Amino acid sequence: MQSRDYYIYIATNSTNSVIYIGVTNDLVRRTWEHKNKFFEKSFTAKYHINKIVYFEHFEDINEAIKREKQLKRWHREWKINLIKKRKSRIQRFNKRLEWII
Repeated sequence: MQSRDYYIYIATNSTNSVIYIGVTNDLVRRTWEHKNKFFEKSFTAKYHINKIVYFEHFEDINEAIKREKQLKRWHREWKINLIKKRKSRIQRFNKRLEWII
């Protein structure tokens, strides 16, 4: 069986007032979709979700979905603390995206 890449991610809007948690197999494409409101009637378009602030990599989709569900049950404060712990990693990711998106 071939290994694939899956990501759980946390995204937010420019004012950091809304948190969105999702799963994808292409983090760059998904970031572009959020920034460009590709799905016009989606939650992320409605609330202007436009930046990834946290992500984790998985090779098993079931593990990624399990983690996504776990994070969705967390309190907002716990999610914010998780984001803060990985801030430098996300800044490097977003810097690399600047020339792609």
